[in-house]
Amino acid sequence: MLIVSVRVPAERRLAATLYAYAFLTDLVLLYPVYALLFADTGLSVGQISSLFVLWSAAGILLEVPSGAWADAVSRRLLLCLAPLLAAAGFALWVLVPSYPAFAVGFLLWGAGGALRSGALEALVWTELDRLGAAGRYARLTGRAKTAELLGVVAAMGLAAPVLALGGYPAVGVASVAACLAAAAVATRFPEHRAPEPPGHDPAGAAQPDPDEGWWASLRGGLAEARADRSVRAALLLVPAVAAVWGGLDEYTPLLARDTGIPASGVPLLLLLIWAGTTVGGLLAPAGERLTDRGFAALLAGAAAALAVGALLRHPAGFVLVGVAFAAFQLATVLADVRLQARISGPDRATVTSVAGMATDLTIIAVYAGYGVVAGMAGNAVAFAVAVLPYLLLAGRLATRRPARRVRSNRSLPENSGVS
Repeated sequence: MLIVSVRVPAERRLAATLYAYAFLTDLVLLYPVYALLFADTGLSVGQISSLFVLWSAAGILLEVPSGAWADAVSRRLLLCLAPLLAAAGFALWVLVPSYPAFAVGFLLWGAGGALRSGALEALVWTELDRLGAAGRYARLTGRAKTAELLGVVAAMGLAAPVLALGGYPAVGVASVAACLAAAAVATRFPEHRAPEPPGHDPAGAAQPDPDEGWWASLRGGLAEARADRSVRAALLLVPAVAAVWGGLDEYTPLLARDTGIPASGVPLLLLLIWAGTTVGGLLAPAGERLTDRGFAALLAGAAAALAVGALLRHPAGFVLVGVAFAAFQLATVLADVRLQARISGPDRATVTSVAGMATDLTIIAVYAGYGVVAGMAGNAVAFAVAVLPYLLLAGRLATRRPARRVRSNRSLPENSGVS
């Protein structure tokens, strides 16, 4: 009874902090209007595109180093710094709107995203594991994904009236305020990390002395991913699942417009996708029971639904698209759960950040491939072609030998991955 009385409030505090942090970090009113701000400042389409490249590059280059920093210093500290960097960037945008200010702002925003990625997952898993509740990780992260979506939806709803009342400065102030609130919430995250003894390495590789700090964390995390086959397989599963649908999400407005509905109806179709993605995150606890073959069926079904829904070229097809996005969101959460369950060393944020960097790099490839296919055959065909990797992955998982199971409060497939 003593364990329960201590554990339950601790879990609730962690969950409440996580959900509030996830909501506030995406409650950025500049989201739906920053492209308009850039255009109204006089930037060309080429200049705006170059800003997006800077944004992506900052996140990719800093993803793994920031994960190692989180492991070496403090994950909570990085979660506090991440929204502060974004706030500084947004302030620059509205105080001195110009290409250099936008570029610096995107670099700061990308850096903030890199600081948060890896550190958040590692902190949540570690704290739950300390409480003997690692089996609740999927539930918490699935609901956190939903909180993020609600933050974006709220930002989209608030942006128009705030813009009408105070213009871009008011939208910028609201965005900065949300980031500052997220930083304040981050200070409420618990963080208890027992240091590993020198030379300890669950993957069997030599681990540097912990006193070496950041460099030790970087080498330790990469060594675990390289030496432990199950970690490597789970790491590769994350970009294999998350990248394609994550990239396609940017093109769903174009797919909606191609159904022939008026522009005013496009947001209504996109709501089906938002609803599906929200449901997918909430289904994570039930999805944890899936074996490799069940996971393969989930991916194959999602791929088929997305391809058919896109090729219908009719508004009704977006019901299938929404179902597909629900399944892909669920699969993405489960891939992260499986990765966290495999990592046993102290450099959890580093390994998680490697998966994040691989996802970002793969998304860039998706953008390039989509542009080629859509230019030749249209958006519907590009969506259908893009899901082919999911069918290959599903076939690979379905033909694996039956997975053994390990227990961490809740059973998880031992060998799930793509290696």
